[in-house]
Amino acid sequence: MLTLTNRTPKHDVAPQESELWDPFRLMREIVGWDPVQDAAGRGAYAVYAPAFEVKETPDSYVFRADLPGVKEEDLDISLTGNRLTIAGKREQEKREGNERFYAHERAFGRFSRSFTLPDGCDADHVTADLKGGVLTLVVTKRPEVQPRRISIGTKTKA
Repeated sequence: MLTLTNRTPKHDVAPQESELWDPFRLMREIVGWDPVQDAAGRGAYAVYAPAFEVKETPDSYVFRADLPGVKEEDLDISLTGNRLTIAGKREQEKREGNERFYAHERAFGRFSRSFTLPDGCDADHVTADLKGGVLTLVVTKRPEVQPRRISIGTKTKA
């Protein structure tokens, strides 16, 4: 007669780290593939596309973009007609050959954004400033399109 007994060892303490099965360590050792590093972006290409904030004030249009790591000399801002274009690049830092990344989420590379400005913008009075990694562009409105306060009881010329 055959009897089966449960021979599963009972542990009073948690298994040691060396006893735990780690499939990622196994893959690194056997085939030289690190799935964590691959998922962290080693094989992926992230596109650098800074987000912009655009607001209108009574006398101008204000554009702001977070551009950390972008140098002033790497920016090209142009206004052609009513088309405002902001282009530039953010360089990737140099890596050492013996570094291992477990997450690589920062994007680098070239970017270009264009905005169509409404009529009434003053192309001769545009200012740009890059401070603390934030680009601020101010496009002023021509005086004739800026709102003006009209008091009650005064006559306006028609």
